[in-house]
Amino acid sequence: MQLCANKLDKKDFFGKSDPFLVFYRSNEDGTFTICHKTEVIKNTLNPVWQPFTIPVRALCNGDYDSHDFIGEFMTSYRELSRGQSQFNVYEVTLLSFKVESEYTFVDFIRGGTQLNFTVAIDFTASNGNPSQPTSLHYMSPYQMNAYAMALKAVGEIIQDYDSDKLFPAFGFGAKIPPDGNVSHAFPLNSDCENSNCVGIEGVLEAYYECLRTVQLYGPTNFAPVINQVAEAAAGVMDGSQYYVLLMITDGVISDMVQTKEAVVNASSLPMSIIIVGVGPAEFDAMEELDGDEVRVSSGGRIAERDIVQFVPFRDYIDRSGNQVLSMARLAKDVLAEIPEQLLSFMKSRGIEPRPALSHSPPPHLHVHL
Repeated sequence: MQLCANKLDKKDFFGKSDPFLVFYRSNEDGTFTICHKTEVIKNTLNPVWQPFTIPVRALCNGDYDSHDFIGEFMTSYRELSRGQSQFNVYEVTLLSFKVESEYTFVDFIRGGTQLNFTVAIDFTASNGNPSQPTSLHYMSPYQMNAYAMALKAVGEIIQDYDSDKLFPAFGFGAKIPPDGNVSHAFPLNSDCENSNCVGIEGVLEAYYECLRTVQLYGPTNFAPVINQVAEAAAGVMDGSQYYVLLMITDGVISDMVQTKEAVVNASSLPMSIIIVGVGPAEFDAMEELDGDEVRVSSGGRIAERDIVQFVPFRDYIDRSGNQVLSMARLAKDVLAEIPEQLLSFMKSRGIEPRPALSHSPPPHLHVHL
């Protein structure tokens, strides 16, 4: 909404004022809570404040008729929603008032939007020889390695939203049989026609099998697998599908220029990228891809949306050995940005959720967030 005022009281020594508005929400117990404060406009008796946006729940807690103090007069959400009219002239005049519905992640899931979950695992030599206990890929008979733990923690929650429970799973940075060529997007199940694994358990089995057959190598190229998922996402832009790529890696990206370009291209698609960093390496470049502070750019183009979420696995290793708790925290933080990223894509394309499907499963993800 936007407001202005005319002929306010002269409060300053030289005959002008520095006016601003404070909005108070009335509480059930008769008290008032500040919910919005406009900017100060210096040295005027006829201010026009900037338009601003505020959630209805913050303005009036969803009560359309409760009265809020605005300076010396009273009004309500319902009166304001009539817009510019004789009802809305006080000491302050309402210039504009527009109500927009905000859909939630759950609205889209209930309406049938499918999450497609793809896994990509780093098989570069910097992980160490999988037969040695020092390797990040070491298969101990007693406990899961970091790759398996991260995959299980995140995957088990996401699989609740992937109705077919079929997960394309890839490796990158290894020499693969039979000819020993290096690949940066090879199917974990060795089936080039169909890279799907059944459930997270299926992905884990394919991962363990891969460790026995491929030779860890390099470099650490991210762009090929990002582009592969982006190609699938580009084919379904109507809001019925949303793609989530989980990349688990131990280190420095070799193809940073190409990866940034891939991320910028993917930012206009129904797609998110989760990167879990395992091991002790420095992950500065990952923070750069995670565009929370500064949006990723490539060749002068800036990413349309922030679609990358990076978390270092080491922050979730519980010193007391309580892995269940740590993995729940990991999953929560890793998935925290997915709902907002999905909504930002839908909003940018003007896509609204379909009516709820009667047979849709009850959503769980918001419980974990």
